[in-house]
Amino acid sequence: CIKEAGMNYIELNGYSSTLIKGLLISELPPISKPQQRTSIDEIDGRDGDIITKLGYAAYDKKMTIGCYGDFNIDDIIQYFDSEGTVVFSNEPDKYYKYTILNQIDFERLCRFKKATVTFHVQPFKFSAVDNMFKHIVVSNTETSFQYINRGNVISRPIISIWGVGQLAFSINDTSVFSFNLPDMDYITINAETMNAYKGSTLKNRIVSCDYRKLFLKTGLNTISWRVSGSV
Repeated sequence: CIKEAGMNYIELNGYSSTLIKGLLISELPPISKPQQRTSIDEIDGRDGDIITKLGYAAYDKKMTIGCYGDFNIDDIIQYFDSEGTVVFSNEPDKYYKYTILNQIDFERLCRFKKATVTFHVQPFKFSAVDNMFKHIVVSNTETSFQYINRGNVISRPIISIWGVGQLAFSINDTSVFSFNLPDMDYITINAETMNAYKGSTLKNRIVSCDYRKLFLKTGLNTISWRVSGSV
């Protein structure tokens, strides 16, 4: 199948709906902003209330699908029996992390050629283009580099570091994490899952990290380090 100009499509975990015979993406979800979770406290004797922002909430994106011609309902069922990442053709450069929680009425799809799919998505959307940034330290005299977060909110990075010795890292002059590697090795620190690991082995015990501070602000960021060894 070929994506035609103006044709709606989605990609679930990198697999396009245009490859599912007879499947139509009739109506895409609108582009919307997630709701901010809040805690509202009222204090006797005080006018108004106190609003505390608790972060963005996950939400639902609803899409209408159809079918035509010599479709295979089992292929369509299998396609939507999934979770992971979804790209919508009205935002082709972004992806969402999704789970399909609500049951899809496939009987209605077969009888009336129309059904609704509800994606339960996490609040942040991510760049669908390669956003891997590699910085190679060419000298032990180098102690920092700069990175631009082009998103419109903070970014929770995954950082992998190769080195040896006692290593301490800061972001924008704020101390964030430190660890000790007795031999030349690597460690990965994941701000979203709040874990440190090497491959499939957790390394949380050897890392001291304030995950609340492990984020990249919008715009220019400076990542710096102090080492007793090399990185």
